Amino acid sequence: MFKRRTKGEAFFDIFNNFGMLIVCFLTIYPIWYVLVNAFNDGQDAMRGGIYWWPRMFSLENFSAVFQSSGIMTAMGITVAKTVIGVFIHVLFTAMVAYAFSRKGLIGGKFYILLGTVTMFFGGGLIPTYLLIKDLNMLDSFLVYIIPAMFSFFDLIIFMTFFREIPDGLEEAAKIDGANDWSIFLRVVLPVSMPVIATIALFHGVYQWNDYFTGVIYINNTDLQPIQTYLYKVVAQSSSNQMMAQVPGGVAKTVTSQSIKMATMVVTTAPIVFVYPFLQRYFVKGMMIGSIKG
Repeated sequence: MFKRRTKGEAFFDIFNNFGMLIVCFLTIYPIWYVLVNAFNDGQDAMRGGIYWWPRMFSLENFSAVFQSSGIMTAMGITVAKTVIGVFIHVLFTAMVAYAFSRKGLIGGKFYILLGTVTMFFGGGLIPTYLLIKDLNMLDSFLVYIIPAMFSFFDLIIFMTFFREIPDGLEEAAKIDGANDWSIFLRVVLPVSMPVIATIALFHGVYQWNDYFTGVIYINNTDLQPIQTYLYKVVAQSSSNQMMAQVPGGVAKTVTSQSIKMATMVVTTAPIVFVYPFLQRYFVKGMMIGSIKG
């Protein structure tokens, strides 16, 4: 027998569903608005009134974006720093987390306390800039990789997962003559794909979306990532300056605003397409350590 719902419960369900629809709309519509204006003729978009679909469909905005001399270089820098940064970050953080997960680590609790403090307190922008300068990483590709090699927050996630791995796996490997490196690389990492995918997703999204590092530490335009390029495009307030970067034939139908919209679509599309494929690992990784049996 099914329990009959009261009018109050039915009203609450309707109100709850309606609220969820509003939240979804407020979340999705700004993205849809940018997409619609990116595919609309730039001069026509200046008239306004475009809210739901393109009034004059055009690909000239994207043509102008890809004909810009800097965007392809910036895209290459972003892809390189994301791939290399994720690989190094995951490997280095996993190694440290594996050491922290061992019960026999001398001073382990003290190290965890120090790491926890760094999650709440930092040196600040100016000391960090001076440190990066003293390390000769200004205008260097390494500024995207080395400072982001390690995250204590990610270490906690790794460490929690490693502690749930049965001790029998490592004991069997030791009986077969494996050392600590062999156990870590051949036993621990292969069974840790959910947490590896989760941390890779975390750090990959960070690397892809990071524009601040390029703004602060990079003056060479050939080393700026796509998000820094987008930041500079959006920051430009003069349409004349924008049109000077666009080939003459295209500039007749595009505007600075339409190019901004197209650039935002180009820079966000790759990570949006990749994210759903890693979502299941993300959910599984977030549940690590949440249930103790």
